[in-house]
Order: sequence, then C-alpha cells, then structure tokens
Amino acid sequence: MVTISRIRTKTAFLASIRGKILLAFFVIVGVSFAVAATSLTDLVSEFLFDQRTREDMLLTEKVADQVSPLYRSLSLEELNQSLTDNAGTMDGRLLVVDGDGKVQADTFQELCGERLLLHEVIAVLLSGETEAYGMYSPGREAAERMSGEGGAASVAYCVHEITGPDNSRGALVFVSRIQRLMDAMSGVRWRLVRVFILIAVAALILALFLSQVLTKPITSLSKTMRKMGKGDLSVRVPVQGSGELRELAENYNTMASQLESLDKTRSQFVSNASHELKTPLTTMKVMLETLIYQPDMPADLRQEFMQDMNHEIDRLTGIITDLLALSQMDQGAESSKKERVQLSELTEETVRLLRPAAEKRGQRLEEAIEPGLEMTGDRIKLNQILYNLTDNALKYTQDGGTIRVSLNREDGELVWRVQDNGIGIPPEDQSHIFERFYRVDKARSRDTGGTGLGLSIVRQLVKLEGGTVSVESEPGKGSVFIVRFAEEAEA
Repeated sequence: MVTISRIRTKTAFLASIRGKILLAFFVIVGVSFAVAATSLTDLVSEFLFDQRTREDMLLTEKVADQVSPLYRSLSLEELNQSLTDNAGTMDGRLLVVDGDGKVQADTFQELCGERLLLHEVIAVLLSGETEAYGMYSPGREAAERMSGEGGAASVAYCVHEITGPDNSRGALVFVSRIQRLMDAMSGVRWRLVRVFILIAVAALILALFLSQVLTKPITSLSKTMRKMGKGDLSVRVPVQGSGELRELAENYNTMASQLESLDKTRSQFVSNASHELKTPLTTMKVMLETLIYQPDMPADLRQEFMQDMNHEIDRLTGIITDLLALSQMDQGAESSKKERVQLSELTEETVRLLRPAAEKRGQRLEEAIEPGLEMTGDRIKLNQILYNLTDNALKYTQDGGTIRVSLNREDGELVWRVQDNGIGIPPEDQSHIFERFYRVDKARSRDTGGTGLGLSIVRQLVKLEGGTVSVESEPGKGSVFIVRFAEEAEA
C-alpha cells in the first residue's frame, strides 16, 4: 500500500504543472548540453587527430628521405642505426619493407623477414600512393605488440614510400604511439560527463526554484477555488508578481468579488421578497381571523375588511407578476418585437393616459416633446419604461406638485427626462434605487401601493433596449430620471 501510494504521488507530481516544468527544463538543458558537448568533443578530437596526423607524416617523410639512400645501397647496419636513432626521437617504431611487403629492418628486431600486411603498406606499394596514414584499435595485445607501449589499445601507422635497390619500390613504416592521445580524449569526455552531471543537478535545483515561483500563484488560486467551492465567497488570491499570472489573480479576484456581491444581492433579494410576500399574507390572515372570531361584526366594518383584503391580494398579485417579469428578463426569455417606433407619439400617448391620475391629486403633468423622433425597438417595452417612471414620479410627488416629461435629441441620442419636484432621494440611496425591493422610505412606499420592483423593471427593460438609465436628485427638491438611447442603434 505504501508503494502504491508513493507511485500515485510521483505520478501526480509528474502530471502537475510543476512536474512538467521540471521535466521540460531538465530535458532542454540536458539535450542542449549533450549536443554542445558532443559537438565540442568531435571538434577537439578532429583537431588533435589532424594535428597528430600531420606531425607523424612530416616526421615519417623526413626519415624516409634519410634512410632511402641507405636502403638503396644496402647499407643495412647504417640503415638500422639510423632507424634506431630516429625511432627514439619520434617515440615510436620504424620498419622498412620491400616491394613484396617483407620487413627488411625493424627497430624492435621482431618482424624481420615477415610480410607486413597493412592497408597503408599495400596502398603505398601497390596503389602507387606516396604516403598513407591510419589509426586502429586492434585490442590491447596487438596494440602493445606493435607499438611497444604498455597498456596501449590503439595504434597508428604512417607509411611513406622509399626507393630500394635497382630503383625498386619500398616503404618506411612508422608505428606511432597514440594511446596518450586517446587517453586524453577519453579524459575530456569524462570531464564533460562530470560537468554535465553538475549542470544537470544545478538545472534541477534551479528548475525546482523556478517551478515553485511560477506555480505558487496557481497553487494559491487552486486552494482559493476549493474554499470558494465550499461556500466561502470572501476568499481572495494574493496579487503578486507581474505579467499573465498577476492578471490572472486580478481577474479571479474581480470575478470572486462579483460572485460575492451577486450572492449577497440574491440573499438580500430572497429576504426582501419573503418579507414583501409575507406582509400582505399576514395582514389578510389577521383580517380573516377577525372576521371568523367576530361573526357579529357590523356590516360596514366587514365590508371595509373585505376591501382591504382585496387590496392586499391585488398587491400580492402585483409583486408576483413583477417577479415573474424580472425572472423572464434575467433569463433572456422575454420576447422582443423590434420595429420602428415613433417615440414622440408614444411619449405623448403615455402622458395623456397618466394625466387624469395627476389631475386627481391636483398635480400638473407637463410635457416638452420634440416632434418626429423615432427609434428601432420594442414598443411595449418602451411604453412600460416611460409609464413606470412617470407613474413613480406621480406617487412620490406631493399633491399639487409638478411632473415634467421631456423627449429630445442630444448628441446623437434620444433622451427621456422625467422630472418632479417631490420628496427627492438622499445621496446615499441614489445608487441603490434600481435594486429589487429597495425602498428609501419603506413605510411611505407601502402606502403608495408600489411593489418595490418598478425601477428594477425599468432598468432591465432599458438594458434590453440598449439604453442607459440614471437619476439625479436632491432631497426636498425632487428628482429627474434620465433614459438615453442611441438614435439609430437597434437594441
């Protein structure tokens, strides 16, 4: 079980971003260094081998010029002495072979009379080449026997032509001891391997540090998301560093703030909706219980109770209707019929419909409408926007007050203004009045018969029509609601 757990932990680590960064970093560094080390080793080896080849061939050519007259004159004693002297200087073995490949002189005195079947010898004697060079690794025993170098596993042969008796063709063979060169190249390779190991370890340490730095914001974000998934919408990610990770943290915090605000708004909405729905039900229950337990109630009082309950039912129905309308608009299920709407005519018609209600309270409903203005939109929604705003102004303006509805063109926009000289709205409440069930004066608002959803519906309808709505108000002096639409833009 412990082994399985460890395997799962390793697999999870490799599957993580940090594990992938470590692996990628290690592979990139390792492959890059391996390519660079191989290329460098090849270049150094090629350079050293070329240099050794040139040196051996120059020395062999020089000795060939010296011993060629001795070989022609068959001065074997002098030939052997010259070969011995030069072999000591050249740190190698020298042999003279005749045209048949037989060894006529050998500084080691081992191969005299034997045929030396080397590719380089054959190339010089039979192919007509002046000189030839080759490096071999025949094994430790053969290399030691040919070069006389203890522990040698490699040997080089440098062959140069010489002239024998009767101008016959012969060859001088220089057996070069190259084991030190091979050992030096092997040492370079092992040093590069050690350097690679050191660089790999350093790369892993650096990758661990970098991956920690790079993945820390993501890990923090993941932990925060888990907390949010458990219901804690107040958690935020620390904003650190720069670039995409900082932008990710900022965007996440913005999203979290919006979700928290939305959650609070919904909680408040549920609370307000429950309260608004409960109030008329409670009132009706009290009235019904009174009617039940007082059967001898006077007829006129009973009639008044019945009328009050009917009023509460109407208010309850209005709240439910408005909630359903808002829900449909939130879900985008609200149907929309776009057409060319004569906005000036619609404004005049709305003012005309509401003027009797204003006159009933001694209010003056004025209009200032620029003729001929039109836009593309949903006529029913546009009518409801202006009707709700004007009706709201009538409700919150004292008897005898003045409400003014205007429509004109301003900087390529069609602008509705509904202005009153009513009670006004305090500055701290102006940013909340379009929220659902928000009331500046709760007791007075219920007296007016409103559901507390009218302005929320206005805002949603204006948004659906592609416009904006705002309010300017001063307590005791009245308010003005301003709706703006792009003149030719379709909502």
